[in-house]
Amino acid sequence: MTTVFLVEDSLTDTEVMSNYLKQEGLIVVSTNNGDDAQSKIQSQKPDLVILDVILPGKSGFELCHQLKTNFHTKEIPVVICSSKGTEADKLWGSMLGADAYISKPVDKLQLMQAINELTIV
Repeated sequence: MTTVFLVEDSLTDTEVMSNYLKQEGLIVVSTNNGDDAQSKIQSQKPDLVILDVILPGKSGFELCHQLKTNFHTKEIPVVICSSKGTEADKLWGSMLGADAYISKPVDKLQLMQAINELTIV
């Protein structure tokens, strides 16, 4: 089964996205801050990571860059999902290695399309 690691500090957004993912048969592991996420992602090796940008501790942009420049995690697809949805934010996310960028509020079809393009669900 496909495991998705969700890094989101909003309880509401975590619940909404977790429900979307679980309805599609995915396993969801989550944390609410960037500092905890990197070590957990490295030890758990999920199939995909979803990052918010604005997080306590490390930002999603920082975390994305660290994941994509780390030998052990660079192949894990990263989807940034954020209320920071300007073209500049999307470009910055892409430059840091994000494989997809989705603006909030999250649309289930858009989220699942991005995941399906990046993994085998």
